[in-house]
Amino acid sequence: MEYRQLGQSEKQLSSIAFGAWAIGGWMWGGADKRDAVAAIHKAVDVGMTSIDTAAIYGQGHSESIVGEALEGRRHEVQILTKFGLRWDTDRGQHYFDSTDNRGRPISIHRYAGKASVIEECENSLRRLRTDYIDLYQHHRPDPTTPIDETMEALGILLEQGKIRTAGVSNYSLEETRQALAALPIVCNQVPYSMLERDIEVDLVPYCRENQLSILAYSPLQRGILTGKIKPGHVFADTDHRAQQYYFQPGNHEKVMDFLAEIRPIADERNVTLTQLVINWTLHRQGITIVLVGARNPQQVEENAGAAEFQLSLKEMERIDTALEKLDLEK
Repeated sequence: MEYRQLGQSEKQLSSIAFGAWAIGGWMWGGADKRDAVAAIHKAVDVGMTSIDTAAIYGQGHSESIVGEALEGRRHEVQILTKFGLRWDTDRGQHYFDSTDNRGRPISIHRYAGKASVIEECENSLRRLRTDYIDLYQHHRPDPTTPIDETMEALGILLEQGKIRTAGVSNYSLEETRQALAALPIVCNQVPYSMLERDIEVDLVPYCRENQLSILAYSPLQRGILTGKIKPGHVFADTDHRAQQYYFQPGNHEKVMDFLAEIRPIADERNVTLTQLVINWTLHRQGITIVLVGARNPQQVEENAGAAEFQLSLKEMERIDTALEKLDLEK
């Protein structure tokens, strides 16, 4: 496993990080806790030592699983978590309504006021069973709170040693500028995949110029780029993927045709399609870390294998040529 520097900090993260949203169950149709714990153990064993979670994932459930799984192994890992999406207050901006893992209605709000950020950090530390967080990230911008105020809270947590580095997530270019002007943040965690490349226009150049890391999430675009989810697949009622545009009839078939076109590259290298897609993402300009979710040890092993080879320039060009022909309707 390769390790890469996080922004201008001294922190090193595994180039492929373990994404812990799905193990929280919420919006993924549930999850098996035993498999989740085993998956985290396997991740650490194979060098995928950066574990990314968030308070909102399962309303604390994902963080609690991570904390339990890392008991006795805290010194081997880097814990990344996020704040600012609250289900237990009506302050801030209403984001959306949902149901928790027990089917009870909840209302999600974007809120990152100073006192709230500090309170959330204490709650996360407790669930994670640790006294510090390696990277603490604002999950989504809160239009009701000035970015300066949110950054002030992060600055306090840095001074207290409760977090070691601070970052943002899902911030636009202008929001990233404002955050960096207020605090020496180290990264922006944003969606990026073969199917979602908007950040290449402005955010990637800005982050490269200012030595900010980009943590790319959803590189497999919620699983469709693995090629394992076929057209006509029926998702559970609580699985958010049923509403995603790329899973819609017509688009899904186009993605499958694209994957069929690049699959020979994977076959020539004796790697899986999943590994090919992750590796392509890992070596895109400006991408520092790729976050990939896993529900069990087998998926972790496959994901980690994506760091064990380097695509050639010719292979990258073959993939990019196929991507240029892919036209999805949003």
